[in-house]
Amino acid sequence: MILEVVILNIIPGQEKEFEAAFAKASPIISSMDGYHWHQLQHCLEVENRYLLLVQWETLEAHTVGFRGSEQYQEWRKLLHPFYDPFPTVEHYEVVQDYRKTNE
Repeated sequence: MILEVVILNIIPGQEKEFEAAFAKASPIISSMDGYHWHQLQHCLEVENRYLLLVQWETLEAHTVGFRGSEQYQEWRKLLHPFYDPFPTVEHYEVVQDYRKTNE
C-alpha cells in the first residue's frame, strides 16, 4: 500500500469554492483502479491550507493509472485552478504500524 500525501495551499478567499469542487472531483479519484480511500483535511492554523491523503494499492496506480487517465483531465480542470503554489506530491510506504486496540 502507498500513501499519497499532498499539502494544498489554496488561493486565499477561495476555500469554500475549492471544497465544493473537491466534492465534485472525489468520485473521479474513487473510481480508479488501485484506489482504496482518500481524505481531505483542513488545517486549523492556516485558513487556506488543506492536506490530501490518498491510499493506493501501488505507486503506479497513482502515477500511471490515475495521472495517465482521461479522468485525471477532469480532476485537473476542477481543482488545479485553486492551487497557489502548485503542490508537491509525495508517496509513502509503511515502515512500522502501531494502533491502539480495544481490550
